[in-house]
Amino acid sequence: MKKPLACILLSSIGLPAAAQQSDDDCAALRQVVLAGAHVTSSRVVPASDTLPSYCEIRATALPAISIEARLPMEGWNGKFYQAGCGGFCGVLGRADAGASWINAMRLGLERGYATATSDSGHHGLSVVDAGWAYNNPHAERDWGWRSIGETNRVANAMIEAFYNSASQQSIFQGCSTGGRMAHVASLRYPEMFDGIISGAPAMDYPGLVATKMSWLVQANTASDGSQILGPDEAAIIGQAVIEQCDAIDGSEDGTIADPRQCDIRYDGLGLTNQQLDTLGKWREGPRNAAGDQLYPGGIPEGSEPFWWLWLTGNADGGGKLVPAFAGGFGSYMAFDVDPGPNWTPMEFDFETDPARMSLSAAAYNGDNPDIAAFREAGGKMIVFHGWANAIVTPYKTVEWYEQASETAGGEETLKENVALFMVPGLDHCGILPGPGGINAAALDPLTPLEAWLNEGVIPQSIMAE
Repeated sequence: MKKPLACILLSSIGLPAAAQQSDDDCAALRQVVLAGAHVTSSRVVPASDTLPSYCEIRATALPAISIEARLPMEGWNGKFYQAGCGGFCGVLGRADAGASWINAMRLGLERGYATATSDSGHHGLSVVDAGWAYNNPHAERDWGWRSIGETNRVANAMIEAFYNSASQQSIFQGCSTGGRMAHVASLRYPEMFDGIISGAPAMDYPGLVATKMSWLVQANTASDGSQILGPDEAAIIGQAVIEQCDAIDGSEDGTIADPRQCDIRYDGLGLTNQQLDTLGKWREGPRNAAGDQLYPGGIPEGSEPFWWLWLTGNADGGGKLVPAFAGGFGSYMAFDVDPGPNWTPMEFDFETDPARMSLSAAAYNGDNPDIAAFREAGGKMIVFHGWANAIVTPYKTVEWYEQASETAGGEETLKENVALFMVPGLDHCGILPGPGGINAAALDPLTPLEAWLNEGVIPQSIMAE
């Protein structure tokens, strides 16, 4: 069992261990006293759909980390499941408002875990709202790493008070920013979680969201400010990719098994030289004037069906989230001195700006491949990433895994604690359905992680049965 973080001050409310907790047990949690935090509400939520009845606790860890814990009223399995959050976070429990298990407490609660998540330390109007970080280093710290530990600390206090027993096992699950949080947890809190699920991890925010995304925006913006590649061109490019690369892996199934094996010719498609130049820059990824790669890889072949959401928008004006993320991050979160709301990704200087993000890199990043402390603690980590991810490049995850293997003394050594699954045709966190309908619902990394932790069975697949 991993020990809960730090010491906590609990009031002695005398809750007995019981197979089924009462409404009064849930209400009593309002009286729990915590160091540097306070409970704001507790209530019993009746069972519905696939979820059991649970005690919902809302708490605040100072200065402003909003936390929600959901504790099963009966049938607790004695374990804890913590979920991350997506984008810039800021919306407590957002993922649980939908049906997906990604960044949600849902899957853990369904299986009898006590669960928790947070807003990462601020309130935002949406997951692309970064204004909260303007000249606010404390909020940036909490978003970067502290909310992970505080959520765990407060949730475990609630668990011990409610069940009169500590959790015997802890799992963290997150995708995108939640995946970044998963890697940060393995580095900053190596003994906190027995198991970690990391999906499409945005491990290096300054490199990804400031440098790479600004590169994508600049490459797709003409001198008059118009967009160069749009949804029509995306469809044309995507069709050429499938026609020329689908069968390379020996199976014509509408997916690209490994975009690094693709060598696509785009002549004869009716694309202008300007459009071809943009496409070349998107595939290559950001470089400085000397030709140095500033972030690994670019937009992978096979991701074109998802470009409307992330890169080009669609005919109805939807999507195109990359410019929104790049703009918010660069204005308020990336630089050592925030430039403010008038900054745009068109201003990013690939010669000088990467060096102006040292503070945010130190606070946010989880791409250090040396996870020796987590491995020595016996932690197990499942990492998955879609080969068709157009916003968080799969090449960074592959690079991290290769570097982590080298640091551990070889891939076979790393495999004792880390299992990597690269999924053909999968969009970012499986948000949009890909070929054959593959999306988040087609994945189940928790079942193999449980078998790995409890039975020593090394994961062979994360596909749902």
